[in-house]
Amino acid sequence: MSSIHVLVVDDELALREILGAAVAKAGYSVDLAASVKEAAGKLARGDVDVALCDIKLPDGNGIDLVREALASGIDTAFVMVTAYGSMETAVEALRAGASDYIVKPVRNEELLHRVAQIAAVRGLRDENRVLRKAVSEISGGRYQWESALMREVERMVSRVAPTESTVLVTGESGTGKGVIARALHEQSGRREGSFVVVNCSAIPEHLLESEFFGHTKGAFTSADRARKGLFLQADRGTLFLDEMGELPLHMQTKLLHVIEDKIVRPIGSEQARRVDARIVVATNRDLQEMVATGKFREDLYFRLSMFHIHVPPLRERQGDIRGLIGHLLGKSRDSGGRFRPMTTDPGVEEVLLGFAWPGNVRQLENVINRALILADGDCIALSDIPAEITRGVAPRTQAGTRIAQSGCLRDQLRNFEADVLRGALGQAAGDRRLAAQRLGIGLSSLYRKLEELEREGLLTGMTPGAPPAER
Repeated sequence: MSSIHVLVVDDELALREILGAAVAKAGYSVDLAASVKEAAGKLARGDVDVALCDIKLPDGNGIDLVREALASGIDTAFVMVTAYGSMETAVEALRAGASDYIVKPVRNEELLHRVAQIAAVRGLRDENRVLRKAVSEISGGRYQWESALMREVERMVSRVAPTESTVLVTGESGTGKGVIARALHEQSGRREGSFVVVNCSAIPEHLLESEFFGHTKGAFTSADRARKGLFLQADRGTLFLDEMGELPLHMQTKLLHVIEDKIVRPIGSEQARRVDARIVVATNRDLQEMVATGKFREDLYFRLSMFHIHVPPLRERQGDIRGLIGHLLGKSRDSGGRFRPMTTDPGVEEVLLGFAWPGNVRQLENVINRALILADGDCIALSDIPAEITRGVAPRTQAGTRIAQSGCLRDQLRNFEADVLRGALGQAAGDRRLAAQRLGIGLSSLYRKLEELEREGLLTGMTPGAPPAER
């Protein structure tokens, strides 16, 4: 219970202290306030879970305090304390955003019951967030890297994740910098908090300050409602700033101040709020070079690069490719959302292993996803792989040497495919159903491939009639 922080707001000293003592005795942490101004200051810290608030206060109205707090993005549940018979006021408080109300004279048992209910709801909300992450991890699988380079990256993640250090993740586009950032969050003490992702290059420059720090209703022409900024959304969690090198200089200055002071002020608000968000940034640009050319603040660079993790490109860790292919195929699903176990034709994996992958893991994932859409049955064929991938990569023969024959790569691949099918049919004594089973493809897929290869003159007399219905 001690994780729940309760604020008691009442101008009557005796009642304020009685309520505070009852809440503290129940095991909650307690703070007291005697006015709207004092309460607003304590709410602005962002650590109040429940506020027990009198409606009539010497310097204002408790309902207005609710409206202003919620409009500022403060995540506090309000229980309003109202005089007996003031039902209209209670309804107004609920419309303003209060969670509940209680009528004077206040009975401690009833009060603590209301607080316990709110605490349970908030606890369930946090628990559901954790469970959703757990289910996502289980269903998506946690990939085990094979290369020494990525095992070293994993080691660095495990060492820095439990700390509060700001982390700079660098690497080419598509190498998996976002995966590393999420791993830092999931392995930290903040894993029950939010993981907020921001693509700095995707936000129009004139909206950057509003997106990062939030704004009040009416702060500018199009501000028809209050907005909780990204820093406040990531409070007690992790803020992942992707494409950091694209942030303009004026926002770099503002970002540096927030990181150093841990205080944000929404546009249009006079109320500053303390924020507790761990910062992880990523970029595919050379920030040191940008510092040298005056395009990136040196002080911000040193602040962000307290711990640096570099993710190597896929071409430097080809030992990971085979495992990644299996991992991506293992996640494949059909249009109905059911798991769809897939295999690959002979030669497909080798073509993928022989490619340089300038787009790194993201490009490999896109190629696999495209092939899954095009594939017939439960097997990916060479024809399902884009030409730009197969171009320049020749498959190996069974002896392990490269096929050396004249003609373009596509012709070599089709000759290789024809040899494989011819051999499979020979081993199955012409039984096409048995050959398809041994190749790991559907019978209709086998007939389709035979027809294609016969039309191209690579096979003859192999496709008598239409395929029988598969059983």
